[in-house]
Amino acid sequence: MAHEAHREEVRLDMEREKRKGFGEVVFCSGKSDGQLRSIASALVQAKKNMAFSRLDTRQRDIVISVDGVSGFFNYNGASQLGWTEFLPIPKLEGTVAVVSAGSTDVPIAEEAAGIVEFSGLSVNRFYDVGVAGIHRLMDVLPEIAAANAVIVAAGMDGALPSVVAGLVPSLVIGLPTSVGYGVAEKGMTALRSMLCSCSPGLVVVNIDNGIGAGLAAVAVIKRNRG
Repeated sequence: MAHEAHREEVRLDMEREKRKGFGEVVFCSGKSDGQLRSIASALVQAKKNMAFSRLDTRQRDIVISVDGVSGFFNYNGASQLGWTEFLPIPKLEGTVAVVSAGSTDVPIAEEAAGIVEFSGLSVNRFYDVGVAGIHRLMDVLPEIAAANAVIVAAGMDGALPSVVAGLVPSLVIGLPTSVGYGVAEKGMTALRSMLCSCSPGLVVVNIDNGIGAGLAAVAVIKRNRG
């Protein structure tokens, strides 16, 4: 029993919001049922807002089964992102444009969009505007260019972030996705393409890392706002 209790122990970073301006995000893939219950119980006691990434529906049901959680829990099935809202989320000044090359990139784009909204910033979504039909991007380019930061999710050849970065004045965060087949190599080709870009103002996060892309945009905007 002592070994089991130790295995289920979790240590939440309750002070991250004070240090970083946004709370901890719990990565749920691989977490045990007991760990999820412990996390949920700790949040009920602390009355803290916290996000849960890669939370499948079975794990969601475990979290909301903990007394005091269900009335304060939100869930986006498309992105597998959940979050507690024990306190009102403060609305901050600033907008992030979240762009996807294809509709199959949307789940990862939605993870980025969701964590930005959880952090209090507004999101404008522009999906399925990839380079195979570049006119689709041009139709919405003025709205994208008006954002304070832009996240561009793309798999396959990963070309869209380079195009966008060459056309808008704000920081562009490339978000490679594992969408593709063959030499797409589960996102490695998109990642390399974005890293090799000569477009100015483009930075890149890891493959399928919507959380990292979203929080990077939040950090930049908050810092610029002082």
